[in-house]
Amino acid sequence: MVNQSVTAPQGFMAVGLASGLKVSGKSDLGLLVCPTGAIAAAVFTTNKITSAAVQVSREHIKSRRTYAVVVNSGNANACTGKQGLADARRMCALTAKHLSVEPQEVLVASTGIIGHHLPMEKVTAGIDQAAALLSGSPEAGLAFAHAVMTTDTRCKQAYREVKLARAIVRIAGTVKGAGMIGPNMATTLLFITTDVAISKSLLGKALKEAIGGSLNRLTVDGHQSTNDTAILLASRMAGNTEITGLSASYRKFLAALTDLCTDLVRQMALDAEGATRMFQVVVKGAGTKTDATKAARAVADYSLFKCAVHGGDPNWGRIICAVGSSGVKLKPEKLSCKLDDLYVFHNGAPTDFDAKDASRIISQREFVITVDLGVGRESDFYYGCDLSAEYVHINADYHT
Repeated sequence: MVNQSVTAPQGFMAVGLASGLKVSGKSDLGLLVCPTGAIAAAVFTTNKITSAAVQVSREHIKSRRTYAVVVNSGNANACTGKQGLADARRMCALTAKHLSVEPQEVLVASTGIIGHHLPMEKVTAGIDQAAALLSGSPEAGLAFAHAVMTTDTRCKQAYREVKLARAIVRIAGTVKGAGMIGPNMATTLLFITTDVAISKSLLGKALKEAIGGSLNRLTVDGHQSTNDTAILLASRMAGNTEITGLSASYRKFLAALTDLCTDLVRQMALDAEGATRMFQVVVKGAGTKTDATKAARAVADYSLFKCAVHGGDPNWGRIICAVGSSGVKLKPEKLSCKLDDLYVFHNGAPTDFDAKDASRIISQREFVITVDLGVGRESDFYYGCDLSAEYVHINADYHT
């Protein structure tokens, strides 16, 4: 089995198992460990209501070294007050004890139902069991990926290599996310490992840039979670000359990291709750970057258009409607829209396009919508997916 999991970069071990948090009996607790200590970077949800795990990890990410991340699924540990904070800290302390490190050198993440206290007797037993099963095998990395899932139907992993001088740097990631996705400076639960030698400050810069150009451009339903967390760990064992400035090596590493995150975006969009296809909205000809971003997201978030996509209905009027109601500056007489390379609206008027061709495009697993506002030279993009009856069914039954 070729290892393309989070244990693929040098210096990492992992494990995932069922501790009993999920009624289904599926895997729900994972450990990701760098025994020699990694430098870490993270970004978190900007939701003003945050889980206990986010609050604790925001404190612990400041540590000089990070030895582990402990993750549970099936319970968000959000809106759980002082007890929730105490439980998140205890998860770090228990993990730290097994590794003979300090609690603040462990990060924690949780996902699942909001408003329920963690059954700590199950969590404690799970951490004890997991610590004894840590491994650097591809099976262990895959087990970790399964342990962080909730409504995901499949685990999502990506792997990249980049050559920096004579050194081969490995980057691997897994992401959990299928619904409640409209992130801002984080995205669901994302865990990335790498063996690149790099300064802590530049690792943080690279993570923010990579997510800003990939996972932060995906909206499934326009809502970020209370638990959104993205963590990047670097073991610094690749043997490359340490990256300490905005050099060619930094740019190559950032490009590979962004490419990996973009891969995970596509996997998330195509596994979104009830989704069958995804699309990219590209807005150009905007007067400002802000307007381009705003218009692109307006289309990607528009429920009526997302329903049309699910039905293979090339209802371009809903695209134009979304852009027009987004509040951005545009010139109606120059406004244009195309599906892949097929113009359906050009310079403020509909084109004589073949409806069957348009329907075929919009029924593809992936397609691109391009909108030109006709006022400037700025552009931006967003990813979206279709909205199906299955999305309603999943979220109607999620808690009960």
